[in-house]
Amino acid sequence: MKSKRLRAFDRARLSELTGLIGIDEAGRGALAGPVVAAAVAVRSEFYDTEWCKRNASRINDSKLLAPDEREYLYGKLRWLENNNRLHIGVGWGDIGEIEKLNILGATQAAMRRAVESVFESAGIEPHEPDPLFADVDSNGSTYGNYLSSWRIFVDGKPMKQLGYPHQAFVQGDSRSLCIAMASIVAKVTRDRTMMALDCQYPKYDFASSKGYATPSHRAAIIGEGPSPVHRALFLKKILEGNVEDLQSEFGF
Repeated sequence: MKSKRLRAFDRARLSELTGLIGIDEAGRGALAGPVVAAAVAVRSEFYDTEWCKRNASRINDSKLLAPDEREYLYGKLRWLENNNRLHIGVGWGDIGEIEKLNILGATQAAMRRAVESVFESAGIEPHEPDPLFADVDSNGSTYGNYLSSWRIFVDGKPMKQLGYPHQAFVQGDSRSLCIAMASIVAKVTRDRTMMALDCQYPKYDFASSKGYATPSHRAAIIGEGPSPVHRALFLKKILEGNVEDLQSEFGF
């Protein structure tokens, strides 16, 4: 079963590690709204808990889940967070950053914020201390929860500007359980943001399109012009009527 493979994928990489941190994003290919990244930190013992054994089968790449299933799992992940069974961080790349840094730069900034947020939540120190000032136990081991005992997994290709060592996996959200969990958090968080923006800009069908290039959304852009939350660089071709070029470039 595919869901068991996700759990097995992570467990096979946990040897002598404290845990894993999965990172994924949502909204990178949208025409409007922010890009949202999520990081989920999971300690090694979580993979052998009864909750994980019973429920891992429901967790998958968020794009492959029905909206109500994503919302349900998001609630469960937040419940686990509230019970200190895992840790969640969320980061944003706003419209200004997308225009200034391009979508890749804004995505990497959002991922960096997400992982730094999860460091704080999980009490992970990103850098080893100076040996002269480190606290050690009687066996000579350094006290503390340092990033060197964790591994960061990122969906897709390596992110050069993430700022922390990581491993990247193409289609990681359908291979790794911790990335899949981050995928769900990022997707639900962004979808809720776009539904809120729909109240501010009701002509653009954000509640349904979530900012992607659906026919109704494209028609609204052409008829009404862009809103303040649209990505100007992404709209050039659609406003020129070159929808096929847009689909080719951004994968719509």
